[in-house]
Amino acid sequence: MAKTSLLYCFALIILILGNPCTAEEEIKVYELKKGDFSVKITNYGATVLSVILPDKNGNLDDVVLGYNSIEDYKNDTTYFGGLIGRVANRIGGAKFELNGVEYKLPANDHGNTLHGGSKGFSDVIWTVEDYQEDSHLTLTYNSFDGEQGFPGDLSVKVTYMFIGTNKLAIKMQAKPLNKATPVNLASHTYWNLGGHTSGNIFSHTIQLFGSKITPVNDKLIPTGQITPVEGTAYDFLKPRTIGSKFSDIPGGYDINYVLDNTEGKHLQRVAIVQESKSGRKMELWTNKPGVQFYTSNMLENAKGKGGFVYSKYAALCLETQGFPDSVNHPNFPSQIVNPGETYKHIMVYRFTA
Repeated sequence: MAKTSLLYCFALIILILGNPCTAEEEIKVYELKKGDFSVKITNYGATVLSVILPDKNGNLDDVVLGYNSIEDYKNDTTYFGGLIGRVANRIGGAKFELNGVEYKLPANDHGNTLHGGSKGFSDVIWTVEDYQEDSHLTLTYNSFDGEQGFPGDLSVKVTYMFIGTNKLAIKMQAKPLNKATPVNLASHTYWNLGGHTSGNIFSHTIQLFGSKITPVNDKLIPTGQITPVEGTAYDFLKPRTIGSKFSDIPGGYDINYVLDNTEGKHLQRVAIVQESKSGRKMELWTNKPGVQFYTSNMLENAKGKGGFVYSKYAALCLETQGFPDSVNHPNFPSQIVNPGETYKHIMVYRFTA
C-alpha cells in the first residue's frame, strides 16, 4: 500500500507541476547553416546526422552516412556520427588498473570494451548549453562515478562550430571532478565525399600524415608495438586511392596511425581526402596523437537515409584520438586525466570543391 501511495503522489506531482525530467530529456535536431554548407546534429549521443556540401558544379549532397529517425540511432550498432566516450576505441580484456585499483568494464566486443561500453556517450541524451544557427552548438553531459565501470564523476562538453565559410570544428572537453580517470573522446562520422548513396569509397584518394601504426592482434587490440608504414599497404604518406592496395589488408583498414607533428604546431594535419567525380576535398587537423582509419568493414546492409542500403566499405572514418588500449600500454601516451586538469580534443575539417 505504501508503494502504491508513493507512486500515486509522484503521479499527482507530475500532473500538477509537469515532469521535471521532460525538458532535460527532450531529443531534438539542431542545424548549423552558412550558405550552402549545413550540418545537422542531435543531442541524442551528440550525433552528427548530416553534412551537406556543394560539389564542383554547385550541386548539394549529404556526405555522411546515417539513419532516417532517432529511433534508428537508438538501435544502432555502427556508431553513425556519434560522440564516443568515456574511452573511444578498444580496451583489452575489458579492464584496466589505475592507482592500484582494477576497474572492470562491460565486455561488449569479443571480451573487450568498445567505444565506452554497452551504453557509451553516443547512447545518452546531452543537454543543450548554447545554440546559434549560423555559428555553433554546445552540448554537455555529466557522466557519473561508476558509469560503464569508469571511475569518478566527469563533466563533458562538446561544441560544433563553423570557422569562416568552409570549416567545421569540433571541440571536446572533459573535467574529472573527484577521481583520476581515462578519457578518450572521438567523433565517429562516416564520410563518403561522393554522397552517402554513391557506393564504396575505393576511388577516394587519401593522404595520411602518419608514418607509423600501432599493430593489433586478431581481436583488434594493440600489441604495444609501434611500427613504420613505409613499404606496406598502410603507407598513405603520398596520396593514393583507398582501393589501390585493399586486397593486401584482409577485411579492410581499421588501424590507429601515429601522427607526425613535423611542424611542432598545436594542431597537426591528419589527412587529405579527395573524391574525383564530385571534386570534393576534405582536410583534417587535430591536437591528438593518433587517428583511427576505418573503412566501414563491419557495415552489413544497414538501411539508412531515404531507405538506401549501405554495404561494406560505403564510407571512411577518421577518428582522431589517443592510442587504443593506452590504459594497458604504459609506452603509449597516457589518457589519464586528474581532478583539476582538463582534457581537450580539437578537430578541424576544411571542405572545398
